Amino acid sequence: MDTPEVAIDNALKERFQGISVAFRTVRGVKVEASKPGFKTRIEGVCASLKLRFKLEEVRLQPIFRAYRDFFWRIGIDPTKIRPASEALVRRVLTGKPFPQVNNVVDAYNLASLETGVAIAAFDLDRVKGGLTLRFARPGELFIGIGMASPLTLKGLEPVIADSEKLVAIYPYRDSESTKVTEHTRNVLLVSCGVPGISFTLIEEAAMKALNYITEYCLASSCKAAY
Repeated sequence: MDTPEVAIDNALKERFQGISVAFRTVRGVKVEASKPGFKTRIEGVCASLKLRFKLEEVRLQPIFRAYRDFFWRIGIDPTKIRPASEALVRRVLTGKPFPQVNNVVDAYNLASLETGVAIAAFDLDRVKGGLTLRFARPGELFIGIGMASPLTLKGLEPVIADSEKLVAIYPYRDSESTKVTEHTRNVLLVSCGVPGISFTLIEEAAMKALNYITEYCLASSCKAAY
């Protein structure tokens, strides 16, 4: 199975100079509840985060400001729909538990918590062809994870599309059709950059997520392939 390319459409690059993505694939994952060793790692990162940040200062951090500014530019109010990485940080700082879903989702969420970078993950076997980050087409339909009915897009939204369908509204909502489940065996990670965030940090976040998945999520009989 080839690794799909993630291309950025020229119109989007012109509108949002500095937008970037980094992507990695991991094959041979075993999706299950996070085991005690990984839970201990999560608890350690959460404890460290509480020493790094104060809740009232989170919105002032440059990385979260960059995502907030991008949200405003694409018509999303970030005070109502917070950037995912900021929402994770706020959750931990207010004493709520880290949202454990499964080991793969927990792995990239933990990398997002540490770096502040928004990270998406897709079931690679459900992705058809290459991926393109582009503007939505007016009238395109999108069903996000957990949504009961599709959204009809206006044509201004940045989206990630494969050759058949939309797999995400960038950079905050992933598709139901390509989400990571207990049946997932191969994963595509996408680290989501916006103007004002260095590509070095975007790459670092992708590698951190990859390393966590490699350490805690591979089937015992498999070796990672990136």
